[in-house]
Amino acid sequence: MSKQTNVETAQQALERLARKGLEQATETSTVASPGARATAWAVKVKSNSSYNVYNVRVVEIGQPGSLPTEIGSEMQAINLAESFLQTGQLPAGTYVAMSRVGKKNVFCAPV
Repeated sequence: MSKQTNVETAQQALERLARKGLEQATETSTVASPGARATAWAVKVKSNSSYNVYNVRVVEIGQPGSLPTEIGSEMQAINLAESFLQTGQLPAGTYVAMSRVGKKNVFCAPV
């Protein structure tokens, strides 16, 4: 596709927008993430580490009626639903969805 074609296409789009007016214009936006990694994982709370930080382990969800299978090693995750200044009260054995935000693992599970 040549530059001239791109310029003509853009010009046509602007003319179409001018004819319709701003009231009828539609806008579409998408968010894309690089890579094919999971953005959230199912995890099982193993124990409280300190404050609202918990030791968790990733689980694989199986067939209905079967218990999730623990995989991998334990890691730490922060419960955003609890105070950052008090010891957490979430019981061990709770299943939650964990996400990675920056360099921290986080989940939200009200107690």
